[in-house]
Amino acid sequence: MKIASLLLKNKVILAPMAGVTDLPFRIITREFGCSLAFTEMINAVGLVRNMKKSVAYLDTADQDKPLGAQLFGTDPNVIAEAARIITQRGADAIDINMGCPVKKVVKTGAGAALMKDPARIAQIVRAVRSATSLPLTVKIRSGWRRLEINAALVARIAEEHGADGVIVHPRTADQGFSGSADWNIIRQVKESVTIPVIGNGDIWRPSDALQMIETTGCDAVMVGRGTLGNPWIIADILAIFGGREAAGIPDPEERERVIIRHLDLDTAYHGERFSVRSFRKHLLWYTKGLRGGSHFRQLAGTFREKEMVVRELHTFIKGLVESGDA
Repeated sequence: MKIASLLLKNKVILAPMAGVTDLPFRIITREFGCSLAFTEMINAVGLVRNMKKSVAYLDTADQDKPLGAQLFGTDPNVIAEAARIITQRGADAIDINMGCPVKKVVKTGAGAALMKDPARIAQIVRAVRSATSLPLTVKIRSGWRRLEINAALVARIAEEHGADGVIVHPRTADQGFSGSADWNIIRQVKESVTIPVIGNGDIWRPSDALQMIETTGCDAVMVGRGTLGNPWIIADILAIFGGREAAGIPDPEERERVIIRHLDLDTAYHGERFSVRSFRKHLLWYTKGLRGGSHFRQLAGTFREKEMVVRELHTFIKGLVESGDA
């Protein structure tokens, strides 16, 4: 799998997710085989103004390669300048977000709102292409509304003005994350362009990834919400792609090992005080659907120290082992 000059080791890519795909999370997914991961969405204006939070999104490490940086904004010149900064910081690819449906983003004309303005999309892609030689992708939606599907048109415009790949989440902006992703849109985009097309949306099981490639012809899959509390899905997708059986649900000891590994990375990066609070969401995802998980998740709201997280997690996992539950 290649995106311009960027050679990827496989066809499984981690989606950028706000508040989730920080450095520790990306490292965890890479340990399960993820070939390319993206930063959280970065405000181009914030990056150009050297705002601490925006710059911090570009933090990386040796084991966090190759790394794609995702930008959002509306001003072609500002996004181009942000692309120059990303290039200087050593990222391996750049993605322009044209799919975020969150109100505070679209009300500025950025994210999925760009699907209403193909002319501006052309300007943005052309400006970024002139600013960097890094592989350049755009992440798009089906369209702004269900009666205004224009993903194939936007993909052709992006290719014409210098994009090296298109990532398609086939829901419209007004759908948000509700309803079902229409994979037929991915197929239509694939048939409309010659650059690589990456499919995204509703990959909840390893078999979904294989079905997406077989039914749409896309060149790779991007997994987002399906990885929350379940980084094992990446290894299982790769197993199926290789003609092997997926390992399936991890046993309790393996689950504990990965949670602690993730927590260690998180506290080392964010500091214990911040991490213990912010890591609660991961504990909720990692324990969803497990026997006794509801009680553990209530308890997680009281955690104040890493030691307490580790102790209570071990007690919870031990209970699962002793009861024979996965």
